[in-house]
Amino acid sequence: MKGVAPRHTGLKEATMPRRGETSMRQILVLGAGQSTAFLVTKLLEEAGHEDWFVTVGDLNLAAARRRVKEHPRGNAIRFDVNDAELRSTQIQRADVVINMLPASFLDLVAWDCLNHGRHMLSVSYRDQSIRDLDRDAKRKGVLLLCEMGLDPGIDHMSAMSLIHRIHADGGRIMGFRSYGSGIPAKDQESNPLQYVITWNPRNVVMAGFEGAQYMENKKIKIVPFHQVFQHTWSVEVEGIGSLEAYANRDSMAYMETFGLQHVHTMIRGTLRYPGWSETWRQIVRLGLPTETLRIPRLADRTYGEVVRMFLPLNIQGAPMEQQLAQFLDISPTGKIMENLRWLGLLSEERIGCKGSTGTDMLVHLLKTKLPLLPGLRDMVILLHELDVEYPRSKRRPERIRSTMILESEGNGFTAMSQSVGLPVASAVKLLLCGKLPLTGSLLPTHPSIYAPVLAELRQSGVVFVEKRETVTPTPERRQG
Repeated sequence: MKGVAPRHTGLKEATMPRRGETSMRQILVLGAGQSTAFLVTKLLEEAGHEDWFVTVGDLNLAAARRRVKEHPRGNAIRFDVNDAELRSTQIQRADVVINMLPASFLDLVAWDCLNHGRHMLSVSYRDQSIRDLDRDAKRKGVLLLCEMGLDPGIDHMSAMSLIHRIHADGGRIMGFRSYGSGIPAKDQESNPLQYVITWNPRNVVMAGFEGAQYMENKKIKIVPFHQVFQHTWSVEVEGIGSLEAYANRDSMAYMETFGLQHVHTMIRGTLRYPGWSETWRQIVRLGLPTETLRIPRLADRTYGEVVRMFLPLNIQGAPMEQQLAQFLDISPTGKIMENLRWLGLLSEERIGCKGSTGTDMLVHLLKTKLPLLPGLRDMVILLHELDVEYPRSKRRPERIRSTMILESEGNGFTAMSQSVGLPVASAVKLLLCGKLPLTGSLLPTHPSIYAPVLAELRQSGVVFVEKRETVTPTPERRQG
């Protein structure tokens, strides 16, 4: 992939001009986390040519400054999304707002964008409250475009492009499976869990919290939170090998979105290296991923002390590892216990983190134990697998597999950051150039969005490889 190298070190910090004081179009980026790095660099790279000014706001001002790097077309501000006056003022000054904050703040940002008539792009999932803004957004001529990153984002756009081509070719889609992944690049010695944190660690900790739902061979499957990481199956990815999949949220909600109400199978899943799901399943069984149960004086306690708090009273008297093995019904000397030990959950090390919940503790632990170390590369994968029939011709049924694999290249950006930032930056450019004539609360499933964005992604090295194989009409494979 073509990297974007910063070209703006050693310059003084700029002051954000007010909207209306200059012809420059104002872009406000909210959030300066890991996934924002490439996006901000890309926007600043084009700011001079496109006459943009980019403001990056984050609760951590130092993080925002690291993203801007004193670029003359950029500014960093301390931004507290819960400060209603500050939020309203900054959004009102912008032409377009890019929301990279956690999903829990999407409503606040979207409401202010709507009230001030400002366009908003977000990488977060669109919930019902944002869907309900569709009519008002259209009335005010505002675009609220969600799910515009990698997954969700590029997966939607590439899927819709493929679906529309199949329909134009006379095909009828009977099965749809789509998988996304962000993992260490193949054959790298990262850590025993074969996983690294390249995006918001809180999202990793709370993955599956809402449970999942999908349809397989006309049968609806409901997967509650405590079963998500137990309910897995193998998926072969060409060039990578066998990965482990688990269901991702409500797959069936996308049947209407993709125009696939008639399919027999509808699955959206997440891919990990084998072993991650079983280890995380035991952490879920312990009850550690929780944002409601408060742990008194969490920072001063040890990891082992907190884990013991989650064990029932009737399990006592033995060494902690034996207690834990008894409760989870796992081997005290097996691979899962080895992983839990390596993570540090059994240690008597002081936690020392902010917050007061099990989730706060796990976020701190994962950031400490699973960083992408210097010299290591990450990788993102998108895979679509569609079963297609051709009822109006003599063509035999096909299974179409469309795969995108992108690895980081040592240019200072992770593959995750690049694949999240590129589609957002592309959409911003289309919007500010007047080439995105859509309004309302939308996903990137319209040709006016996905066609030009996918074209620019291809120029940047984000390419899907498509393979077709003829299949005999048989009942669909069991997925898990």
